[in-house]
Amino acid sequence: MPVPVPRQRVSPAVENGQAAVLPKQQVGSSMESAAATASPAATAPAAPAAPVVSANSTDLTLLVIEDDPAGTFTVPSLLDTAGTRVRIRTARNLTEAERLLTDDVHCILLDLALPAPSGEDGDELATLRHVLRLAPRHAVLALTAEADAERAAEAVRVGAQDFLFRDELDGRQLSRAIRYAVERKRADTAQHKLAESRLRAQENARLERGLLPTPLLEGSNLRFASRYRPGRSRALLGGDFYDTVRTSDGTVHAMIGDVCGHGPDEAALGVELRIAWRALTFAGLCGDELLSTLQQVLEHERESEEIFATLCTVDIAPDGRRAGLCLAGHPSPLIARQGRAAQLLPYEDGGPALGLLPRARWSRRQVELGGAWSLMMYTDGLIEGRVGPPGSKQRLGQDGMVEMINRQLTAGLTGEALLEAAVNEARDLNGGELTDDVALLLLDRG
Repeated sequence: MPVPVPRQRVSPAVENGQAAVLPKQQVGSSMESAAATASPAATAPAAPAAPVVSANSTDLTLLVIEDDPAGTFTVPSLLDTAGTRVRIRTARNLTEAERLLTDDVHCILLDLALPAPSGEDGDELATLRHVLRLAPRHAVLALTAEADAERAAEAVRVGAQDFLFRDELDGRQLSRAIRYAVERKRADTAQHKLAESRLRAQENARLERGLLPTPLLEGSNLRFASRYRPGRSRALLGGDFYDTVRTSDGTVHAMIGDVCGHGPDEAALGVELRIAWRALTFAGLCGDELLSTLQQVLEHERESEEIFATLCTVDIAPDGRRAGLCLAGHPSPLIARQGRAAQLLPYEDGGPALGLLPRARWSRRQVELGGAWSLMMYTDGLIEGRVGPPGSKQRLGQDGMVEMINRQLTAGLTGEALLEAAVNEARDLNGGELTDDVALLLLDRG
């Protein structure tokens, strides 16, 4: 198979070390020489399309797909003005092109006059479309006559990096066009990947926002606020989860939980547990029966037996003065009653986290809330932040959190402002971002 290069309109040697191009009457001897010196890659078996490689400081390989009996391409390589060698190989049809498209080819020069594949004769650019499907990650140059400029421009719109006119083609123009096409394809590929990454991030963000709960408190006089901050970078959802609903009897049910870990798998499991809790609550379950069923859900959905989840549920009576409290390995809520300092609700009767013990039981404790109160439920990401000088191993802990909330309540903070201030102060005390997921839920009865 001859290994070619384009015929120049002026045949003397080109300046800057560029290879001379032989006239047509010397085609035969040139092809014999080219065949003897052709790169082994020219006859190598076909390989998957290679990623675009930067043209800087490396030889380039051009695959020419054309069927010109006049012998337009006649020598094995040329040098560009920077001294980069461009090796050239030729395919006379698409079948040969597929065989010669090895992983060292950087650019393809396609003659648009090449016959279209069988069954696609009605499309003027059917051959180009076939090559673009065959080599989606390669730079492609379209070769055509100057009189066919409109078709050449359409080739670029279809996917070619540039076009060249056959009658004006010379070695310098070709080498410059190859380098430009390779770099443009590399830039286009990078831009395409960036756009894909942005779209994927936007889609994930929309999905995660859709998975965050919408509280169902219609008919209740309780005010609701929440704050959520995942520990993993650039995420909207972590392993923490929460929800609040009001059932037909007027009871307000609230829960907050934490799947161990804070990656995407834990986030997905947290969503499943939250949705299961909402369904079971509307079905009339509470206390031990509800938690036992949630444990079964976790056992079926988790990836390994080491995964567990903590949970806190509160069922507030219709009159708002009493509540049933269940703890499954989770820290107890904090309550601030009117005229009194905030304190933790009782937590001595808590049970194990979900998924730790196969036949665990959970007690449901009745607590008095009073007339006017604020109830804050939280995950351990808030209380496990560090405090003290840099390098200190001391944690904020529940006692430190109670003191912090009391200071903020004294300053007159309520609702969303109170939760935002709590997270910000915990982060400041930690000396930087909190590494674990943080979820806060606040219910107020004024």
